[in-house]
Amino acid sequence: MDQNELVFLKSLSKQFPTIASASTEIINLQSILALPKGTEHFITDIHGEYEQFNHVMKNGSGAVRRKIDEEFGNTISEHDKRALATLIYYPKEKLEIIQEKEEFLEDWYTITLHRLVQMTKRSSSKYTRSKVRKALPTNFAYVIEELITEKDEIEDKQAYYNEIIHTVIAIGSAPDLIVALCNLIQRMVVDHLHIVGDIYDRGKGPHIVMDTLSRYHSLDIQWGNHDILWMGAAAGHPACIANAIRISARYGNLDTLEEGYGINLIPLVTFAMKTYQNTDCNAFAIKYGDDYDTRDLELDMRVHKAIAVIQFKLEGQVIKRHPEFEMEDRLLLDKIDLENGTVTVDGKSYVMNDIDFPTLDPRDPYTLTPEEATVVKRLTEAFGHSDKLQKHIKFLFSKGSLYKVHNSNLLYHGCVPMEDDGTFMDVEIYGRHYSGRALYDILEEYARKGYYATDPIEKIKGQDILWYIWEGPKSPVFGKDKMTTFERYFIADPETHKEKKNAYYRLNDNEEIINSIFREFGLDPEHSHIVNGHVPVELKKGQTPIKCGGKLLIIDGGFAKAYQDKTGIAGYTLVSNSHGMNLIAHEPFESKEAAIHNETDIINDTIPVEVVSGARLKIADTDIGVELRASISQLKNLVAAYRNGLLVEKEE
Repeated sequence: MDQNELVFLKSLSKQFPTIASASTEIINLQSILALPKGTEHFITDIHGEYEQFNHVMKNGSGAVRRKIDEEFGNTISEHDKRALATLIYYPKEKLEIIQEKEEFLEDWYTITLHRLVQMTKRSSSKYTRSKVRKALPTNFAYVIEELITEKDEIEDKQAYYNEIIHTVIAIGSAPDLIVALCNLIQRMVVDHLHIVGDIYDRGKGPHIVMDTLSRYHSLDIQWGNHDILWMGAAAGHPACIANAIRISARYGNLDTLEEGYGINLIPLVTFAMKTYQNTDCNAFAIKYGDDYDTRDLELDMRVHKAIAVIQFKLEGQVIKRHPEFEMEDRLLLDKIDLENGTVTVDGKSYVMNDIDFPTLDPRDPYTLTPEEATVVKRLTEAFGHSDKLQKHIKFLFSKGSLYKVHNSNLLYHGCVPMEDDGTFMDVEIYGRHYSGRALYDILEEYARKGYYATDPIEKIKGQDILWYIWEGPKSPVFGKDKMTTFERYFIADPETHKEKKNAYYRLNDNEEIINSIFREFGLDPEHSHIVNGHVPVELKKGQTPIKCGGKLLIIDGGFAKAYQDKTGIAGYTLVSNSHGMNLIAHEPFESKEAAIHNETDIINDTIPVEVVSGARLKIADTDIGVELRASISQLKNLVAAYRNGLLVEKEE
């Protein structure tokens, strides 16, 4: 045994000071390896649609209802199953209704508690008692553990359990215990959550989604381009801030900034009211929903135009200081001919539908006016001082990354940038060249510097990379040759609005190409999957989320309402458990109120991707299994060191 190993074992001996304690842990870990693999839940492209997201989280993409069917079969009615499922999803809200309407409330409590105990047993059956105990709510930990644990030593078990439930009801604790059991069932149905990007965008509740995720027991996040944009904004990058505000304004969603994150927009609003008071803003119409206050429409259009012009100026500054980004084609303010009302794009002149720019100096188009500079400064301070936003973005950095390899699955939001021949695209980042996995790694390194670096030069470089990841032509999470925001506002010709997707999206049904990606990220092509989102699967056009014989799964099917007319559904999720892997196609979610009062659920269509033949997958077959086996090996070495006299046992 070499010296380094002995030093490690000495450190380990502090945790396991005797042969008995080390042996007990070996037995514990070895038994865990034999348990069924936990359920993984994959969700992507939430785009701020918090109601549908929260419902899918509560029902586990139909997992709760499947557990109810497995547990009760035909012993309870379909109505009772729906009622039980709704109670598990929304226990507090459903209890209020039950307490008002139910005539025989104590009987209902008794029946419901027995059913919830059965559901808790089924949901927790594949976990160790220790793991279940850690998940128990503090106030009811003892009671729940008694109810879900078999008591071999008790002769009349049913009488014992009945007495516990009777006492809970008698002392008025039934409602609280019901809520605790429902939350525990939700917790146990899904072992680990993967968010494959784009929590943020046009929806009204990204902050609500982030609140939900920050309380979740086990998850990881792969950053999407919209997440990166808000990360850059929180880091203080002016161009990212302008983009985030513009998108919020475009979709009548400035409340997310003002009320959700407490960001003061008064300097921008005051500037827009004054500067754009007599300006044509028709090109900056607001795409609003039923809950939008149309009294704000005219003002929001001015804000929309004001921040868009600021954005184009700020982006031009970034592009000009980084020629290696190869984005000169996005420098369009200096291509405007105000006299003729035209702009030159890719060498061709187009008539503009708006040439009313009170802050644009044709001689120096990318410089902010003093008033614009003041607005940007105030907005940067507001984003930086938003405690809630900063908390959420730190959570994204701590739980997130640009990609993740987990249980033979490669997760990323967008693509691996490729040339037309399928080779990985070469990208220059600050004087060095990267491709494939190395490109992902260097971009993530600079993204973290953009938020955390103390060196001001490195911080600015990192922030510029955050902006580049958002819309750069070789960014793996953007995946297009350009973002035609300018053209969509100012040019009627739809040809100028087109954004060419990276070759990855044309080649992603090619097994040789997909296998090359697996090898690049250190995965076995024969036993691995890629899971990504970003580009909605248009089921209406016959597109399929399953590519390359199931090796690639695109699970963006239109979670955001804006995409549902195109896709024909309301999003895909993916569930991987000990029996295999299933895609879940979701119908649109009506509302939380309808779910509670009418006991409606999202209709799900299950699409098998991979079915395990023979024995169920065990924890031994997962990444955790690899870690546990390594721990077992170390503990065995520790026991051997005790027995060989290299280490001395200590009293516990």
